[in-house]
Amino acid sequence: MDLELQPLNLPSDNPRPFVIAGPCSAETEEQVMTTAQQLKKLGCKMFRAGIWKPRTKPGGFEGNGEVALPWMKQVKEETGMLTATEVATPEHVELALKYGIDILWVGARTSANPFAMQALADSLKGVDVPVFVKNPVNPDLELWIGAMERINQAGVKRMAAIHRGFSSFDKKIYRNLPMWQIPIELRRRIPDLPIICDPSHIGGRRELIAPLCQQAMDLGFDGLMVESHCSPDSAWS
Repeated sequence: MDLELQPLNLPSDNPRPFVIAGPCSAETEEQVMTTAQQLKKLGCKMFRAGIWKPRTKPGGFEGNGEVALPWMKQVKEETGMLTATEVATPEHVELALKYGIDILWVGARTSANPFAMQALADSLKGVDVPVFVKNPVNPDLELWIGAMERINQAGVKRMAAIHRGFSSFDKKIYRNLPMWQIPIELRRRIPDLPIICDPSHIGGRRELIAPLCQQAMDLGFDGLMVESHCSPDSAWS
């Protein structure tokens, strides 16, 4: 099916690219506000931070949960930036909207699970909020499109796809293989769907961010989602 889409209407001085930046996770109020203020000075208009962090193995920092949501609200009030965070359950959706989060995104592990995607879609019925869907961890274009179809059928029309690369057993240059042909095919199939590149998850290393951003721009991507931290060497995730 074709997705029924409406323009995102996100703030940007230029049509392309729009940039969403911020830390992998909201660690402390000070870290969130310091990072947001620094990004604001650079002209960033959209701030991202993870409130709930799915970890590959237990024991790692999995986010502060609802405790961190007032920090995001404070970012919006003090800087004027829109705020964005990842949601993986209907409870996440409810809490994010309660605290005024402007943009929701669905992570790669969630988009690979049709049951989880349907639960999210059901929780988004009647809600007018932009929803971005990351590609599944495995290189399956149909699964990616299917995840977006579920959200779209719930009535969400301001949507975008996030290309964050694909997992592989053999790690070489990239943390997640870009497999550019997959988002290129997505653009061919659904030309009106904005596509955002997440160079942080693809590259996994700082020195790869700039060239990956440039490659995404050369391929006609619409936006970038970049992890940024006020003190990256001491980041918790």
